[in-house]
Amino acid sequence: MVFSSTIFLFVFLPLVWLINRFLPRQLSNYFLCLASLLFYAWGEPIYVVLLILLALANFLLARWMDDARHKKPGLVCGIVCGIVLNIATLLVFKYADFAVATLNRLPGVNMALPGILLPIGVSFFIFQAMSYLIDVYRGEAAVQKSFVKLLLYVSFFPQLIAGPIIYYHDIAAQIEERKITSTATAQGIRRFIIGLAKKILIADTLAVAVDTIFALEFADVTMPLSWIAAASFMLQLYFDFSGYSDMALGLARMFGFEYKENFNYPYIAGSIQDFWHRWHISLSTWFRDYVYIPLGGNRKGNGRTALNKIIVFCLTGLWHGAQWTFVVWGLIHGAFLLLEQYLRPYIRLPKKLRVLAHIYTLLVVLFAFVLFRAESFGQALVFIQNMLAGSMGLGIEARLITPLFITAFVAAIVGSLPWLPALKHRLRGQAAEKFFSPASYMLSLVLLLLCMLSLSADTYNAFIYFRF
Repeated sequence: MVFSSTIFLFVFLPLVWLINRFLPRQLSNYFLCLASLLFYAWGEPIYVVLLILLALANFLLARWMDDARHKKPGLVCGIVCGIVLNIATLLVFKYADFAVATLNRLPGVNMALPGILLPIGVSFFIFQAMSYLIDVYRGEAAVQKSFVKLLLYVSFFPQLIAGPIIYYHDIAAQIEERKITSTATAQGIRRFIIGLAKKILIADTLAVAVDTIFALEFADVTMPLSWIAAASFMLQLYFDFSGYSDMALGLARMFGFEYKENFNYPYIAGSIQDFWHRWHISLSTWFRDYVYIPLGGNRKGNGRTALNKIIVFCLTGLWHGAQWTFVVWGLIHGAFLLLEQYLRPYIRLPKKLRVLAHIYTLLVVLFAFVLFRAESFGQALVFIQNMLAGSMGLGIEARLITPLFITAFVAAIVGSLPWLPALKHRLRGQAAEKFFSPASYMLSLVLLLLCMLSLSADTYNAFIYFRF
């Protein structure tokens, strides 16, 4: 079941919200936990067992660590067992085929691929389980005595299959007690509709051109087509994933939870470091808090700092997919981040020329995303070659540049800029709030209608991050 499906929009979500709204508070967690498992089982009937068992294992390990709080060997043993269990699960289900395929490239090696199906959202719920375990180990969160409450944290359906990654210590109190108000519900619905519109009206429209061009024979990809595909994918990915995050935050708000933002206009960044402060914030902070800092962060000299960052970005790339193209994508970002770190003391752009920093950042992100989207290094290299020195003209694929595509492309550019927050800041005050709030709800209704019309035309594309 996905957020943009009619079964979710018109059956699952209204029923779950209504039933939960009138349940006694002490039963809400049990009901939401059951509803979340049903949501996951709708598309993953087998792997819902994996989800429950993994949550149970982390629950028991955390209890073990809590009991051994004053016995360091037992505490360390508990966290080591937990990390090994979670990482091993991720390796088996996500990277087994990748590891065997890599080994098969060696002379004389020809092993059969395991063919293990990838559970949807496995990277997200395993990272959340590890967050809980590490928080308990560090003493940053109290151990959860109720398995149902921990299972709700791991499996809550708004963020279950494509994030954002939620820290346990951020919502532990909300699991125990939360309030659902009419204002919060209205704000949640509005945020959900905005995310739905991002996905259906913009990302899915751009996906048609992206998928068509990337499926062409190499010789048919001209310079204009390659730039159109690269720029469209860059926007598609942002609106697809930030749209899902908006929907997750909106749904959580409807049920009394408040999640942290996962995107903050990443395409206005003036450096790769700034980009990662704005893009998929929950993932970058997870790697910072649970990998980079434990490795030593920037506390052990320049050489160790560089190595730690390369490790983090290598893992970031690998987290996104079991392909070497993702690893190289992560390493490209890590390399440019290090380059910025070492050049920053020597390069000071005057304010009038800071636009050059934005252009540089966009170009690095754009070219790196070609690797992210390509099926192989060969396809990525041909695309980049055509972007730099390809033939001119659109060829037969000029048919892709429809009024609908142009509208979605322009809307994506406008929507990726923070003009609305800037306008609100300029017009701050009671009068401005009285205008913006009703206008935003009216716009949401229009967007919902457009989404319904689009869904009736059966133009759905799966969320990109489902495969991660």
